[in-house]
Amino acid sequence: MHEQIEPGFMVFVSDGEDGIGAVREVRRGLPELLIYIENAGDFVVPMSAVAAVHSGKVVLDSSRVGLRVRRALATARDSEDPSYTAPADDADDADDADE
Repeated sequence: MHEQIEPGFMVFVSDGEDGIGAVREVRRGLPELLIYIENAGDFVVPMSAVAAVHSGKVVLDSSRVGLRVRRALATARDSEDPSYTAPADDADDADDADE
């Protein structure tokens, strides 16, 4: 399973939830991953903490990571604004800009 992990894979705490980061480096000799966790930075995670790998996703077992990583996982989405709404893509406005 771990042989499939590649840099750039999204990292998740559980399947079906939003991603919380990405794999930066696969350290096969150790074996561990360097992952970026949103809102927290880079962390080293042992391969034993990987619960699943599929479709370019790495799902972590949060019970198998250290306290610092668990805290980072818990706050990965804290900086997002829950009231944010993306602006509508209005094709008419784009046509007006060409005139």
